[in-house]
Parts: sequence; C-alpha cells; structure tokens
Amino acid sequence: MNITKEMTITEVVTKYPKTIPVFYKHGMGCLGCAAAQFENIEQGARAHGINIDELIADLNKVASEQA
Repeated sequence: MNITKEMTITEVVTKYPKTIPVFYKHGMGCLGCAAAQFENIEQGARAHGINIDELIADLNKVASEQA
C-alpha cells in the first residue's frame, strides 16, 4: 500500500510509526494535535508550506522499508 496525500496524518503514523521522523524532518511537528486526526497530509503540508511531493516520496520510502 502506498501512502497518498489524501490519507490522514494519524492514519499514516498509526500504520507506519517509523514515518514520524519524516514528518518532523519536513517541518510537520503537529502529529499529536487534534487536526492530525482529520486533516489529510496534503492539507497539513499546505498549511506548513511543505512540498507535498517530496513529503509523500519520503513517507513511502520509509513505509516500504518498514513493511
């Protein structure tokens, strides 16, 4: 399964805990905030001015190594 920009942040970190440092590396330290439960990755990245394509690529790399 690939991580997509439509997935919620909580969904990703629950399924792939090793992605947590990737979010932090890209400047998304809001993993524990309420918005992470309903906000998808694209919305969070946009709110923080993060390149969504780079973030998704890095998340998928780590997720594939964890699987």
